[in-house]
Amino acid sequence: MPHPLTLDAVETLAHDTLIAAGATDAAAGSVARSTRLAERDGIRSHGLLYLPIYAEHLRCGKVSITASPSVTTPRPGAVRVDADHGFAHAAIDAGWDGFTAAARTNGIAAMSIHNSYNCGVLGHHAERLAQDGLIGLCFTHAPASIAPPGGSKPVVGTNPFSIAVPDGAGGAMLVIDQSASAIAKSEILLRSREGKAIEPGWALDSDGNETLDADAALAGSMMPSGGYKGFGVGLLVEILAAALSGANLSAEASPFSGTQGGPPGTGQFFIAIDPTSFGGDGFHASMLRLATSITDQDGARLPGQRRADNRTRIEIEGVSVDDALLARIKAAGAPAT
Repeated sequence: MPHPLTLDAVETLAHDTLIAAGATDAAAGSVARSTRLAERDGIRSHGLLYLPIYAEHLRCGKVSITASPSVTTPRPGAVRVDADHGFAHAAIDAGWDGFTAAARTNGIAAMSIHNSYNCGVLGHHAERLAQDGLIGLCFTHAPASIAPPGGSKPVVGTNPFSIAVPDGAGGAMLVIDQSASAIAKSEILLRSREGKAIEPGWALDSDGNETLDADAALAGSMMPSGGYKGFGVGLLVEILAAALSGANLSAEASPFSGTQGGPPGTGQFFIAIDPTSFGGDGFHASMLRLATSITDQDGARLPGQRRADNRTRIEIEGVSVDDALLARIKAAGAPAT
């Protein structure tokens, strides 16, 4: 039976569950807000569905309950954050103010995060930069799940990137958020949980054959979006979010699922650009013309519009959560025995 929850209730449930699993208040708050935003935008695969995994990883040590992110600024436009094997969300928050201030001062700045973890919906971090009036370009990598063209051993993860552009009024004009794989791995996890088949072109089984079985896909590898071009995107993200950030490579990182392997030690790399420093006062007018050239076409929509539509509806209606997921969340927040 589905249970209705307000977004406030979603955030409280996430916060309390993480606290019960051992998270600090700061870390729980950062992840709970991320969970709320995912549910608000209809991205269920990154919302409450992931909460039992977060709690499990706190308890098994994949995520450190004593993590204390540290921030350094080796150059005026460079911010470096050591997540200390805690949640990426809290590490990103720790470096955020210095990062955005550096972008405004210098016109452009970058922030790297290492010894990190899954950062939730990447597009929300890019959108946050757009809400600050900055162009946001964000990269994060994941444990290896995509083999190179012609190969059979996964080398890079789903490795998404996101870009968000400010609308000049405190919001984002558009948000592009896509991965190197044909679909986010969390979507396959969701299908597995629900006992549903996946779509053609999403994944291969452990023998390298295309599969529609979600469980077989999780044991196999993801298919890159656009073939070798998608793998190239994965490499680009790997260079920035892993190699440049000083994180483990995707092939060296432990899985984001299960309890084996210790902290994954993955990374993120964010770039913030003050558009007035490069495009002057004409940037917003140019972006408006570009956006209008898309939206004036019947049936065409800007990237991120579906999330925005979900947001408008869900902020009013709330979300519906089934008994099975609520039971898993309740168990995740129960005292360890």
